[in-house]
Amino acid sequence: MCSEPVYLIEVLAAKPGPITTSCGLQIIATKAYSEITDGIDTLIIAGSPDVDCLLCDQALQDWIRAIAPRVRRLVSVCTGAFLLAESGLLDGLKVTSHWDYCARLANDYPSVTVEPDRIFLRDGFISTSGGITSGIDLALSMVEEDWGSELALLVARYLVVFLKRPGGQSQFSAYLTSEATRPELKDLQAWIMLHLTEDLRVEALAERMFMSPRNFARFFLSETGMTPAKFVEMARIDAARHYLGSTKLSMDAVADRSGFADSERMRRAFIRQLGINPQNYRDRFGLSESYSIRAA
Repeated sequence: MCSEPVYLIEVLAAKPGPITTSCGLQIIATKAYSEITDGIDTLIIAGSPDVDCLLCDQALQDWIRAIAPRVRRLVSVCTGAFLLAESGLLDGLKVTSHWDYCARLANDYPSVTVEPDRIFLRDGFISTSGGITSGIDLALSMVEEDWGSELALLVARYLVVFLKRPGGQSQFSAYLTSEATRPELKDLQAWIMLHLTEDLRVEALAERMFMSPRNFARFFLSETGMTPAKFVEMARIDAARHYLGSTKLSMDAVADRSGFADSERMRRAFIRQLGINPQNYRDRFGLSESYSIRAA
C-alpha cells in the first residue's frame, strides 16, 4: 500500500502544458507561475545552457522577485542562479553555479560573491547549486533538514547516490582544468592530479614537456591563468578536501596522500587559498560517524 507523499510537487511555466527541455525531453507544467501568489514552501529555479534566454523574460523575473518574500526556501540549480541574481535577490550573498558559468556570474553581478568550487551553498533562506547533478546533493540536504538523516539516507540509497558527496562540497577537479585548451597541457594537468605525491616542481614538469623551466612557466601561465605552482597547490588541496570530507584519516595522513610534505604545509595552503584550515573544513563538510568512508 502506497503512503502519502511528503512533498506535493508542481511544475510551473509561463503557461500550463508540455515544455521541451534543452535535451529534448518534455515535461508537463501543471500551472502557470502567474497563478501562484503564495503557499510555496520551496521554490526551485531550474537553469538553462542559454543564459541569455533565461534573462529575457521580464515577467518571470518580476514574479520571482514578488514571490520570494513569501517562500520558506528559494533554490536555484545550475544557471538558475542568474535569474535570482538578475532579480536582485543574491546581492550581498555567497552563491555558486555551474563552474563553467561562474566567471560570467561574478562579472555580471559584482555585488554577488561567487564561489565556483562549491557543490551547493546556503546563505539565509536562499540556496544555490552547481551543475545539474549538484541539485541532487542540495535536494538530499533539504530532505535531511526537513525529515532527518534517516529518511535522507534511505532516499540516497534508493537513488544509489551519496548522502554527502565525498570531496566536501567541491566542483574543483573539473574547474581546475577548464581553462587549458592545448591537449598536451590538459594531459599534463591530468597527470599532475594523478601523481600528487611526486616531484611537481617547475623544473620537473618542464622536463616532462621538453621545455626550459622559464618557457614552461610562461606557457602554463598564459594558457591557464595561473602559475604551475598554484595549480599544483590547488590540485593537492582538492585531493585533501576529498580525504577530509570522506575519511577519518589523520591530518598527517591526509597531507601525505595529497602530496603535501606535512600537515603544517597543508594548513598554510588551505588558509592561503580557501581562508579556512583543514580541521575547520572537516568540521563543516566532513561525513558524520554514521557515513564515514574507510580508507584502504
